[in-house]
Amino acid sequence: MSMAAALTLATPALAGPQDTEAAMTETIGEAMLTEGTGTQEGLTQWLSTFKDRALAAGISSATLDALKGAEYLPKVVRNDRHQNEFTKTIWEYLDTAVSDDRIAHGLKALKSHGETLARIEATYGVDAEVVAAIWGLESAYGAVRGDIPTLHALATLAYDGRRGAFFEAELIAALKILQLGDASPATLRGSWAGAMGHTQFMPSSWHAFAVDFTADGKRDIWDDDPTDALASTAAYLAGKGWVKGAPWGAEITLPPGFNYDLTTERVKIPVADWQAIGVRLADGTDLPDHGPASVLLPGGHKGAAFLIFQNFHVIETYNTADAYVIAVGHLADRLRGAGPILAPWPRDERALSFEERVALQKRLTSAGFDTGGVDAKMGPKTVAAIKTFQKARGMVPDGFPSLSVLQALQ
Repeated sequence: MSMAAALTLATPALAGPQDTEAAMTETIGEAMLTEGTGTQEGLTQWLSTFKDRALAAGISSATLDALKGAEYLPKVVRNDRHQNEFTKTIWEYLDTAVSDDRIAHGLKALKSHGETLARIEATYGVDAEVVAAIWGLESAYGAVRGDIPTLHALATLAYDGRRGAFFEAELIAALKILQLGDASPATLRGSWAGAMGHTQFMPSSWHAFAVDFTADGKRDIWDDDPTDALASTAAYLAGKGWVKGAPWGAEITLPPGFNYDLTTERVKIPVADWQAIGVRLADGTDLPDHGPASVLLPGGHKGAAFLIFQNFHVIETYNTADAYVIAVGHLADRLRGAGPILAPWPRDERALSFEERVALQKRLTSAGFDTGGVDAKMGPKTVAAIKTFQKARGMVPDGFPSLSVLQALQ
């Protein structure tokens, strides 16, 4: 694959398992708009104090030598500060994440690594297409794995990041990888946030889930051979509760008069109950029963609707963004030969900017609708507040943070 093709396939941000989950617990607030204040001298001083903590955590002095000459990386801090300003609608995201090129390259990857993926599926019970889809989204099937020195990135973020304790723990985890001998300092390269390899594992995820599927004595997720990385991803999903043979979800249609209070991941009811109120697959056929399910409207009531099952939530542990989970699931479906999403998207809508999301939460709060705080995140409390406001105004209460909702709050 050419570099141009690889960059076309690359996702907006490389995000490994667990990092995004931790990020969701942070309050961003106005601090997201500020720059880092660190310096190379400051990082050097921080490393001198970090040394004692690392030694106490079991890192040897010899292993700590890998941090000599660690560079302060201002770009890494800027990415951390501004990552939530990057905003796309679900349809814009899917246009790239599940593009014709990504599907075509995914089919080639399935063919060239078919035997390996089949053995991985047989071992862990995770569909080959799902593993391939994560591979495609995380690194364009291995073409864009990131080239930032992991130790430098993690040291920078531990010293000057929003989540110092989190990244310090990841830095210690990365040093333990070196100490075990599975990688060298030069090998540990990846994204700005410390995610590494073909499927962008954080160091702590490597310790918890990486496997030596090639039986060469190393859990090598960095090598050009993606075998260990792909098997580790399957092991991760299996460890998080993957249900063998079940889908992540399915596109559906909603009946007239549908109760939009039911559109939330927190409402999980038997498929028979959804069937009884008139919910059907997008092609009009009956719903498949894979246990309690929820209805999700990632683009509001004007866009596609999905019935999501347990495996949706398993993928969600890899990356908590609904758009990412839908992209993985839909790309996997396309790699199996399924067609595109049938419902149109409201392409006349645009995503709210960071400042607009802050304004939306502030206005909802001022109007008496509890968003749980102002952090620019459209989480469950904000969605519930939007729904309550929409009901009061006679709007369709789908909880979608649209520009029309923001304008109605003026």
